[in-house]
Amino acid sequence: MDERAHDLAGWAATELAAAYRSGHLSPVEVTRVVLDVMAEREPVLGAMWEISTEAACQAARCSEDRWRRGTPLGPIDGVPVTVKENLAREGVPMPAGCAGVEPVVPDRNSPVVERLLEAGGVVVGSTVMPDWGMLSSGVSSLHGVTRSPWDAALTTGGSSSGAGAAAAAGYGPLHVGTDIGGSIRLPGTWLGLTTLKPSAGRVPLDAPYLGRVAGPIARSAEDAALLLGVISRPDPRDWTSLPPEDLASPLADLSLDVSRLRVGLLLDAGAGLPLEDEIRGAVEAAATMLADAGAEVEPIQPFVTDEMLAGLDEFWRVRSLVDFLALPEARQQQVLPFIQRWVQRAADVGGTRLMRDYSRIIDLQRATASATEPYDLVVSPVAPMSAFPAEWPMPWGPDSDLGMAHIAYTAPYNMTGQPAATTNCGFTADGRTIGLQLAGRRFDDVGVLRAAAWFEDHCDPGLRPRWPFLTSETP
Repeated sequence: MDERAHDLAGWAATELAAAYRSGHLSPVEVTRVVLDVMAEREPVLGAMWEISTEAACQAARCSEDRWRRGTPLGPIDGVPVTVKENLAREGVPMPAGCAGVEPVVPDRNSPVVERLLEAGGVVVGSTVMPDWGMLSSGVSSLHGVTRSPWDAALTTGGSSSGAGAAAAAGYGPLHVGTDIGGSIRLPGTWLGLTTLKPSAGRVPLDAPYLGRVAGPIARSAEDAALLLGVISRPDPRDWTSLPPEDLASPLADLSLDVSRLRVGLLLDAGAGLPLEDEIRGAVEAAATMLADAGAEVEPIQPFVTDEMLAGLDEFWRVRSLVDFLALPEARQQQVLPFIQRWVQRAADVGGTRLMRDYSRIIDLQRATASATEPYDLVVSPVAPMSAFPAEWPMPWGPDSDLGMAHIAYTAPYNMTGQPAATTNCGFTADGRTIGLQLAGRRFDDVGVLRAAAWFEDHCDPGLRPRWPFLTSETP
């Protein structure tokens, strides 16, 4: 593939829309480039469950015609986008990343996909995930190992593993993942991406569940904001949705006066694994940058306990055990062995113990809301460790079981429903990306994305990723 094609794969969604409007680029040309990049990189990365070559090319042709007539459907008309495999697309099987599952074939698109298509987005395919989305890596009994575009020996993070890999590899600028404890933000930190776990109910789902959201995975806050404005439009299928709110206008202006912000700095979550020194240093430097710009920055005391994390972990084990036991015995043996062991350790959990676990989740909600309420923004690490080997299902390897010891920084905001974004804030000595988490008050998705955009605009250019598919400067 020539250099221009590689560079075109790095254009932002906002840049593509402007180029379509001027006639400088065609959605057909861009879609073909993205499909070519996929064909070149997929044998190593393994990010895609389904690639919709024919449908994407047809959608691009229709978009080209609309732009020629000056009648685009929306702000992402003609822009390539992927969705995680657990977001239903009509006629595309949904195996939940698990070889043991008999895939459901939906007869209707999920709310996210409907919003994308209504806005003219070109859905180029569905991205992979690990078994039932219960791993923080790209290891799947069905798909094999999804690998980082930065270094194929390293993890993508998960469970939005394929979406993260697709974003970092140049499979278009816009990607939608899901997150129940960190599954959007962990690929964010380990791949250098800008992501958002939206407020609970902000993006409609057809299968809402405690803590679960769908949200943007991109390479800039501007693109993440553009995508959120599209997928946050209401849908009656989600009975947990927030009241309808048009975010497109406020998200179009990401300017922010940080001198008016009260910012909490959380370096010790209080539970889970210890924080690596290089990550601590990068997050502290980001907080200093905010303080130097006039923000009032003060440390937050730890508020998560190991008991809270253990309760959440056991609650999820029981949830997945139910799915596991619903499979015929022969299919149970096809589930990833790590997941088999993980769920079976909850086999003796009775109703009383499960309710105790739920009470610990309530404790986590209460503690998080109380600790963060005084602040406009809370900055912290995303995870306590940097990217680990791609073949490991969890950050501690294939043989140990430390529960959810790596998500003490991310999971609390799923439980309270607060928005939380990530953006890259540094690199380890050996070049691995380090993410900064920016969490806001409930429902303040716009404020969180503005903070991420401010950081991207004001940080040292050396902190911004130089994407591995680029060969020269993009526009």
